[in-house]
Amino acid sequence: MSTRAYAVRVAEEPADLEACFAVRKEVFVGEQGVPEDLEYDEYDAVAVHVLAVREDGTPLGTGRLLHGASAAAKVGGDLTVGSLGRLAVAQEARGLGVGVALVRAIEDAARARGLAAVDLHAQTHALGFYERLGYEAYGPEYPEAGIPHRAMRRAL
Repeated sequence: MSTRAYAVRVAEEPADLEACFAVRKEVFVGEQGVPEDLEYDEYDAVAVHVLAVREDGTPLGTGRLLHGASAAAKVGGDLTVGSLGRLAVAQEARGLGVGVALVRAIEDAARARGLAAVDLHAQTHALGFYERLGYEAYGPEYPEAGIPHRAMRRAL
């Protein structure tokens, strides 16, 4: 393992998925006040979830990739584009590179599925983070769960 004190993996086991949902609840529901019924949706059942965990197993962050038909409505119907979403990093892990590692893991999952690009809906305060990772904003600002967002895309 690298010098990082965490690892990122695809969440396939039920315990990993529960850890993903716990981080999302902490960040989106607890910190940002997103209603729980908006945070969890039908896409969770078909998404590729990634999980960052500390060496002791503590969950640090998560994100998900939608692809194919599940992503179509979010990416303008283009089946060659995936949708990165629900990226959340626990407060204790911010500044450690966890968010970058999660985005790169989601991009790797997209490449493995033959996708040409990844779209996301970024909270406007996070635009700079995604721009540093090669994403470009497009379209107007809009509210999602009461929080200002912009659409962004990165070609793979």
